[in-house]
Amino acid sequence: MLGAVPLGTGVVLTGAGVGHADDSAATGTSGATAAHGPIPKGLRPGGEYDQLVAKLADEDTFSGVVRLTRRGRPVLERAYGMANKAESVPNRIDTLFDLGSITKCFTAVAVMQLEHQNKLDLHETVGTYLDGFQADVADTVTVHQLLTHTSGLGDYSQAEDFWAESQKWNSFDEIFDGTLDVIRGLPDLVEFTPGTQWRYSNTGFFLLGAIVREVSGQDYYDYIKEHVFRRAGMKRSGFYTKPEVLAADDIARPYSVDRETGERIDSTTLEYFSYGGTPAGGAYSTAGELSTFVQALMDGRTLLPATSVDLAISGKAVLGPDERPELERQNSFYGYGFEVTTLNDQRIRGHSGGSTLGVSTMLDFYPDLDWVAVSLSNYADRYWPMVNLERDLITQQ
Repeated sequence: MLGAVPLGTGVVLTGAGVGHADDSAATGTSGATAAHGPIPKGLRPGGEYDQLVAKLADEDTFSGVVRLTRRGRPVLERAYGMANKAESVPNRIDTLFDLGSITKCFTAVAVMQLEHQNKLDLHETVGTYLDGFQADVADTVTVHQLLTHTSGLGDYSQAEDFWAESQKWNSFDEIFDGTLDVIRGLPDLVEFTPGTQWRYSNTGFFLLGAIVREVSGQDYYDYIKEHVFRRAGMKRSGFYTKPEVLAADDIARPYSVDRETGERIDSTTLEYFSYGGTPAGGAYSTAGELSTFVQALMDGRTLLPATSVDLAISGKAVLGPDERPELERQNSFYGYGFEVTTLNDQRIRGHSGGSTLGVSTMLDFYPDLDWVAVSLSNYADRYWPMVNLERDLITQQ
């Protein structure tokens, strides 16, 4: 573990292949394609991207870890800011962060595993697998629509009943069953005719987690641990409880901003900081283990066969220009739990995560160029200029 690091100071590990450019690849001896050519100077240590990350950290608008990987080897890793300000614990390369909605990728992989095993059908409706829902959900909304955010089911976390009830939950069983009860009890659960629009839906992904539990016969959290995290080699990734976050020095505390004073406050001290995550968000991982996840996904055998991977990471629902206009792209779609973007005629896949409580994350991977870019922050500040620069430098090589 590294010692304390002042805010705004980058951390570089000097072991083989970590914190520096992949010099063997830079020779171009592995092939003539863009993926095997020299690493752009802007992506190397000290380059344009590295400088921008340092600038944002120095301005205290970024606190966290960035990791750039090509062909499975780290090109650049940096850690900035504090995981726990009160105890002066720095963010480290191996710090665990709340991933926010990147969690949806894991839930989607679980669904696709069960689909491949013929245990569920993407075109079956919610009522095929879950009981207690009105006909407009049970007989109409399909698994496909849940996966693509075209179900019309909205966001349970915005409901007053959810926040009132969630304060009482002190176990993952209570979180899961309690949230499912809240969703079943919501009036006007369907906000538009399923399949006619795209609208981000945490409710939809929670129901996917409930379907995973029902179809597999295994607790959702246990299923993800066994069939996603462990199979992918993600040894420390998981759903951590609030007590575990409070007790650990290797988990970043999320920091939100006080609206009156503008000061950053430890979100774990707020009464509505949840006990744990759900299928829609709240798993924890490191930048390195997210890179490992992408490798395991894209090898076409560890997590899913190649045909199922292609199905999951291909675009299904188009996202309009009003969705994240700050991000540069030629077009943007949503697949099955993965965001799908094209920039400079190159494909980018992945997911983002964010919360006003102090989470801002981005996972980008480039199937044709063999790059993975991970940025995890325990601030809520959105660092789109950093993401745009990363994408431009990688896709223009």
